[in-house]
Amino acid sequence: MKVDELTTSKGKTLLGPLLITPDLFEDERGFFFESWNKRVWEKLLRDKNFSPSLLVQDNHSRSVRGVLRGLHYQLPPHPQGKLVSCLLGEIYDVAVDIRVGSNTFGDFVGVKLCARKHQQLWIPKGFAHGFLTLSEHAEVFYKTTDFWNRACERAIRWDDPTLAIDWPSLNLKIYLSDKDSLAPLFRDLAQDDLFS
Repeated sequence: MKVDELTTSKGKTLLGPLLITPDLFEDERGFFFESWNKRVWEKLLRDKNFSPSLLVQDNHSRSVRGVLRGLHYQLPPHPQGKLVSCLLGEIYDVAVDIRVGSNTFGDFVGVKLCARKHQQLWIPKGFAHGFLTLSEHAEVFYKTTDFWNRACERAIRWDDPTLAIDWPSLNLKIYLSDKDSLAPLFRDLAQDDLFS
């Protein structure tokens, strides 16, 4: 398994999110890899503030091309870290640093996740998360470190001008949920809507 830290569009290393590439065993019959092994992950990621024993819920979504989900996060006392995989198709996955006082506050990283590479993105608490479906269909599976909690759930506009996320421009028509289309701008978030 290979673990890589990610760099923002401004050239800074964004401490927290990690791109994980599994050891893949492939032959004419197909492939095999471990998508989750608590002991291995605890050993490899002990110094990366990763707590696999806290993963408590699995989520699975299916989306058509152009569906954009996010940017979502949960505040304390129920913040969520997420371990994201793309099981079918391809997505552009984004993590935004919303930790007040961080030297990368407001910066983001974006990576393409696809079923053929089997990579995973670890997004710790303190980050907003969203993804755009690039393929005809995509299935996204992710583990979370806490249960969904409506009172703690927050969102930021996907096209926020302050964040200026570099979403792939593939002449896609963007499809949003009502909740995501009404999400506030980053600059309009109250102090208690961020991680301090």
